[in-house]
Amino acid sequence: MAKLIVDGTEVEVAPELTVLQACELAGAEIPRFCFHERLSVAGNCRMCLVEVQGAPKPVASCAMAVRDLRPGPNGEPPVVLTRSPGTKKAREGVMEFLLINHPLDCPICDQGGECDLQDQAMAYGVDSSRFHENKRAVEDKYVGPLVKTIMTRCIHCTRCIRFCAEVAGVPELGAIGRGEDMEITTYLENAMSSELQGNVIDLCPVGALTSRPYAYQARPWELNKTESIDVMDALGSNIRVDSRSTEVMRILPRVHEDVNEEWISDKTRFVWDGIRTQRLDRPYVRRDGKLRPASWQEAFAAIAEKVAATAPERIGAMAGDLAGAEEMFALKDLMSRLGVASIDCRQDGALLDPVHGRGGYIFNSAIAGIDQADAILLVGANPRIEAPVLNARIRKRWLASPLRVGMVFGERPDLTYDYDYLGAGPDTLGEVVGGSQGFAEILQKAERPMIIVGQGALGRADGAAILSMAAKIAQGCGAIAEGWNGFNVLHTAASRVAGLDLGLVPGEGGRNVSDMLSGGLDVMFLLGADEIDVPAGPFVIYQGTHGDRGAHRADVILPGATYTEKTATYVNTEGRAQIAQRAVFPPGDAREDWAILRALSAVLGQQLPYDSLTQLRAAMYKAHPHLAELDTVAPAETDFLGRLAAVGGECDKAPFASPIRDFYFSNPIARASAVMAELSELAARRRRGEATGTHG
Repeated sequence: MAKLIVDGTEVEVAPELTVLQACELAGAEIPRFCFHERLSVAGNCRMCLVEVQGAPKPVASCAMAVRDLRPGPNGEPPVVLTRSPGTKKAREGVMEFLLINHPLDCPICDQGGECDLQDQAMAYGVDSSRFHENKRAVEDKYVGPLVKTIMTRCIHCTRCIRFCAEVAGVPELGAIGRGEDMEITTYLENAMSSELQGNVIDLCPVGALTSRPYAYQARPWELNKTESIDVMDALGSNIRVDSRSTEVMRILPRVHEDVNEEWISDKTRFVWDGIRTQRLDRPYVRRDGKLRPASWQEAFAAIAEKVAATAPERIGAMAGDLAGAEEMFALKDLMSRLGVASIDCRQDGALLDPVHGRGGYIFNSAIAGIDQADAILLVGANPRIEAPVLNARIRKRWLASPLRVGMVFGERPDLTYDYDYLGAGPDTLGEVVGGSQGFAEILQKAERPMIIVGQGALGRADGAAILSMAAKIAQGCGAIAEGWNGFNVLHTAASRVAGLDLGLVPGEGGRNVSDMLSGGLDVMFLLGADEIDVPAGPFVIYQGTHGDRGAHRADVILPGATYTEKTATYVNTEGRAQIAQRAVFPPGDAREDWAILRALSAVLGQQLPYDSLTQLRAAMYKAHPHLAELDTVAPAETDFLGRLAAVGGECDKAPFASPIRDFYFSNPIARASAVMAELSELAARRRRGEATGTHG
């Protein structure tokens, strides 16, 4: 540890910290524009200047390490002054230079009220300028449908460039020209292609990069801010939902070091316009072949009449990918009271079963455990489109130290980091089992090996056998050791882990999703299950939010609430229970899903014993106590691996394929979004080799 004195306060810090970080640990506030804790040091803006006793001039605190400070003549700790007259004058000079060319368009700038330049000009600047020359003008650049550019405002901090190159791994932004002529743009002004590009909006300290879909929609002080959880993938990213009146206006990330750090995917950030379009806002009942508006009483009566005339073994229920734990608990409770054993939360057909233990279907090492892994085997997973933020974490680990990544997949996608392509399917996986050459040797020599099994391997008829094979690989390489469990399942559905925790799998004599879709049922209850094709024949009750595939096939539609319109528990892929808070109310006659099931249960003669969300949660926590331990990951038992390995079975030779065919159209909310439709079309043009710029 190194000692230094900051404004008269002696502190002891790690020598590899920057002077800026050391000053903040001592309680001093250091302004900055270019410095960011998760990006490399650029030292561009010079706003972080401090005075170091003995130095001939002010020092850029972001670019100097504590170990580089020289002690006093008698060995005294270095002295740093952050509030001295010299420091104040230096910062005022830097701010004056930054404002020479910055336009005075704060009243029309979307960054107004959230602008670092505004805040720091007030705190560290002066009230006048000595420069009266004409301001520089820069032509705005087209970088895609998400990020709006007003490059005259750019102060050349290069945060956006460093983010794209270092975190996203898609170095599409760069600088051309020098000095005053420097401009930031994409190559030939093509649209950016990264799934994380929206994060440059948060990183930009001025209004040069703003949200194009959100442009001129609202001011930050008009918005209600609600902390919530994302459901666009199974990562459980922490988000803030900003709303005005009854509408969600934007979605921003919240910092959670163990889950999403401070990044979110573009689908998470920009899907908000899909929340309010193509919504189901009243019940519907199919009469004479057409869906017609109905009252709640009429819809419930139609359901009760059909259920009463149907034997329990001819009834089935499915939970979709966006369902919260509370409504799934209520659904299972209702079906159990009706004697229905055919219930399933795995609408993609993934053969995961809680009977083998919780460790067999969660990300056991936790997302933050990627930072410790030294070898990773991806089995049937393409994390770049299935969990972009998790993929960025793998890239972060790959950049930080030697990390070998092996991939068994039907394609060779660009993951933004180097990997060893091992093969396409189960045959390749069989070569790794018990092997001592190639990547099997790398796994065996690794101190912290990690196996990540994706839904591309599990959502097949031979999914159970593939999971068993992956368990054998984990056994052979010692993936479970003292303080380490490297056997991981990467989910794509936000509801899946909670559904498996709650036991939404077929009971004795019950049918799974594949069997239900094969026929033999007279009544099917779909709780937001949209990613399936229901055959003709059964009476379909669809409870959901959008007029998507599930609603088109339905005989009765019950309008539910999206994740921004209800308070619900979601359990992410690592088994972490988190609560999404309601930001706005559902439209029209739509209601929270658990309340719909509670009201329906009374009409069906099997009234559920809870009249409030608090009572429902009390019953859920009593049956499943671990769900009450919010924001924690309870370690799974370690004996599950042996049970999984013992399952065995024959594997098909077909190559693995991701269950997500279009990253931007993976659920009903995304399919209703105009922004996602534009991004999907751009991605299709890229695959065809077409230009994606303004002149493409």
